[in-house]
Amino acid sequence: MADMNKISDEALDNVVGGARRIVSNPDASYANVRSGPGTNFSKEYALTNGAVVYTVDKVYSEYDGYYWSQLDDGNWVASHLLK
Repeated sequence: MADMNKISDEALDNVVGGARRIVSNPDASYANVRSGPGTNFSKEYALTNGAVVYTVDKVYSEYDGYYWSQLDDGNWVASHLLK
């Protein structure tokens, strides 16, 4: 019997308005979070590998050639650093 008090992961994603992702940077123990979608934007903070984030948008940056995912707090992280 399902636990009636537990919300499903899919329902949780819908409640927070985005897709749940996990930070996974094979080259470092963190991923930089930037104020906009590109390496030309300022670093706001860093997320450690394994951190769970919620994304709400994704764009391609002509400036640096990466796809960037917007987090639910309005900042951005390179999409290839998320699972």
